[in-house]
Amino acid sequence: MIPPRPERFFAAVRSGLLGPELSQTEADGCKAILEACAGWPLSWTAYGLATAYHETAHTMQPVVEIGGAAYFTRMYDPAGLRPAVAARLGNTEAGDGCRFCGRGYVQLTGRANYARAGLLDEPERALEPALAAEILARGMRDGWFSGRRLADVLPLGGRATRAQFVAARRIVNGQDRASLIADYALRFQDALLAGGCA
Repeated sequence: MIPPRPERFFAAVRSGLLGPELSQTEADGCKAILEACAGWPLSWTAYGLATAYHETAHTMQPVVEIGGAAYFTRMYDPAGLRPAVAARLGNTEAGDGCRFCGRGYVQLTGRANYARAGLLDEPERALEPALAAEILARGMRDGWFSGRRLADVLPLGGRATRAQFVAARRIVNGQDRASLIADYALRFQDALLAGGCA
């Protein structure tokens, strides 16, 4: 959902989440996400922005998951400490843990998710803002990350409640920081409304 009056959206964001100064990279990240979410309901777009805001440590730019080669091997490789997690992620070959570590606005992780995104041969492209935003949008809409989709928990029209935004966290990452992200989503929802979205 792209606000009809983007200047009002960005003014509202500057007065709360990303202010008082809004960097060009923050604005560009918001624009990439808004474009990827074009046609979405208000609450879905607000939650997409809130998720990216949280997952990128408020930078609104795609990031690589914190860790390193040894960590990614332990956590995601078939020979690592969690072979069942590696299998669930589709990591079948030695080195998959590092090659398909978390990247993007929602840290796309695992061979299977990179295959869905069409990035098996170029996993680092998940860091390109427009592509990362498309992955966030498709993944949240279609249930790539947990099997749950935005339509399962958020309204197709009108505002979402805090409780609905808390429940939406299951789309990406269980209930980790669900209340905090719900608060961000409420603020983004207000900014979208200020920008003329309905």
